[in-house]
Amino acid sequence: MTILVTGCAGFIGFHLARVLLERGERVVGFDNLNAYYDPALKAARLAILEQQPGFAFVRGDLADQAAVLALAEMHPAIDRIVHLGAQAGVRYAERDPFAYAEANLKGQVTVLELARRLPRLSHVLYASSSSVYGGNGKVPFAETDAVERPLNLYAASKRGAELIAQAYAHLHGLPCTGLRFFTVYGPWGRPDMAYFSFAEAIAAGRPITVYADGVLKRDFTWIEDIVAGLIGALDAGPAVAARPEEPGGAPHRLYNLGNHRAEPVERLVSLLERALGRAAIRETAPKPRADAPETFADIRRAAEDFGFAPTTTLEEGIPRFVAWFRAWKGL
Repeated sequence: MTILVTGCAGFIGFHLARVLLERGERVVGFDNLNAYYDPALKAARLAILEQQPGFAFVRGDLADQAAVLALAEMHPAIDRIVHLGAQAGVRYAERDPFAYAEANLKGQVTVLELARRLPRLSHVLYASSSSVYGGNGKVPFAETDAVERPLNLYAASKRGAELIAQAYAHLHGLPCTGLRFFTVYGPWGRPDMAYFSFAEAIAAGRPITVYADGVLKRDFTWIEDIVAGLIGALDAGPAVAARPEEPGGAPHRLYNLGNHRAEPVERLVSLLERALGRAAIRETAPKPRADAPETFADIRRAAEDFGFAPTTTLEEGIPRFVAWFRAWKGL
């Protein structure tokens, strides 16, 4: 049996692929290694995976229909797909909106069309985002909440990908599970995320921009807890997807994967200062229109269906991230 992991050189994809390989799975990784952020970080992640037995890498773009569908002939033994490849970032959408339509919408279609062509395919898991909840005032966010008022194009593209999966599940009986991630952080993370960019700036003595005086709240979720949730959903198999919202509905189900804690961004900054041993130079700015004031995950559904139980607090996670950060930067 073989698992396809798209976005394998990305933050979550790398961590997931490494855990799958360590437990003896065969993994086909697919990634375009684009330059949205430092390609050297992606190359370093990929180099670690390529040292593991059972790993095969295919370089390609999710929007390239021929490249994605060719995987059906190259690796016909693929029986599960974990689709994590995407154009990430909220504010980048204002600079390049077409990248989101290509990677997150067209890419979702190409991956699901690939799934239809794989004779052993039993289950598709794909990444969604807490961003789909927009500026909902009711917290914590539950999977049954309305998600029709996105605050940015990234959120709209992720909600669109969910609806595409719902349609494929309905039309083709394709078991699909969507996972809404909440502010994932940790070693080998994304430099465009606040915790990483703040750490770089604090370490270098540069100012950081704190929006709305740091009162914005995020459900910061440690990477190993996210991977445990992914593995739980993967191991639960199609039975998870086959529990639709309505009796007789499509085999498609959505889950929040978060830490079930809404932490002020100011607390994140304070913990980074403590771990780095340096005070941050703060500059304040109003909340961007694209940003939600708070994210907070209701994780009861994931707990009930596959035992999801995050354990890592921000107080524990930030020092672990900083230890890796120092090693990566040679500080």
